[in-house]
Amino acid sequence: MDKKTKFIISAILIILGVTCRLLPHMWNFAPVAAIALFSGFYLGRRYAIVLPVATMLIGDLFIGFYDVKVMLAVYGSFILIGLLGSLVKKYKSLETVAATSLIASVLFYLVTNYAVWQFSPWYAKDFAGLIHCYTLALPFLRNTMLGDLFYVSALFGAYEGVTLWARSSKLKVLSAINN
Repeated sequence: MDKKTKFIISAILIILGVTCRLLPHMWNFAPVAAIALFSGFYLGRRYAIVLPVATMLIGDLFIGFYDVKVMLAVYGSFILIGLLGSLVKKYKSLETVAATSLIASVLFYLVTNYAVWQFSPWYAKDFAGLIHCYTLALPFLRNTMLGDLFYVSALFGAYEGVTLWARSSKLKVLSAINN
């Protein structure tokens, strides 16, 4: 994929991510993890780091920033998810993409809720407090999984569909030229 195509796809992904974060939606039903996975899978490691961070930063300019330590955990988890996408791209299959999407959701849940437990005054700083934090966050995990599966399906499906269509069109043109 050439740089121009990567730039166009990157711009579309950031606009999609920011727009979806700004529009009303269920808590944690957002495309940022899907953008990170997609970027790692199709665009490369650099994009897997830059695109989710850029999406979050631009969105947070409008939504508002929050505790820096928790914010770093959120941003860091998206970077890890993007790098995960770049690691599994050689195992391209529907099963791999679906499993990676679910792993990404759980990773985000574990990292971000640990940070909330660790850095907020809301929970006791013991094992029971950590379990309480994770328990109260289960509805967010459900929404994260639903959002990640939805947006991963949409992004990967759209990309694969457009790629298949482009190959088919190219073959038809080449066939017509050769006849």
